[in-house]
Amino acid sequence: MPSSEEILKTVTDVMVDALGVDPEEVTMDAALTSDLGAESIDFLDIVFRLEKTFNIKIPREELFPENLTSDPKYVKDGVLTADGVAALKERLPYADTKGFESDPKVSNIADLFTVGMITRYLERKLNG
Repeated sequence: MPSSEEILKTVTDVMVDALGVDPEEVTMDAALTSDLGAESIDFLDIVFRLEKTFNIKIPREELFPENLTSDPKYVKDGVLTADGVAALKERLPYADTKGFESDPKVSNIADLFTVGMITRYLERKLNG
């Protein structure tokens, strides 16, 4: 079982290779899209690299919840409802949603996908 530091080092290496960023840019708080410049195609590449590196399978819905923002029960006028925030927290238990909860716009969901979130996800996946 790899340590948290080993997982973060590997995640950093993957981000550097996949996104062409400098290692010092890859911090726990760095958002993949706004800070590291990832686009949707990059997410597929990152998942593929993580699967290969850690020899695991990452089901898409585990890391990127689907259908959440298209459900009117969860979204009203571009903002997640209380039920939507609860569903997001349930589907992404490794994401730090504290800041998001104060401004739960759908457009802010991308900022939840940080290096720290991926690292915490992998810690859970690899270490039970």
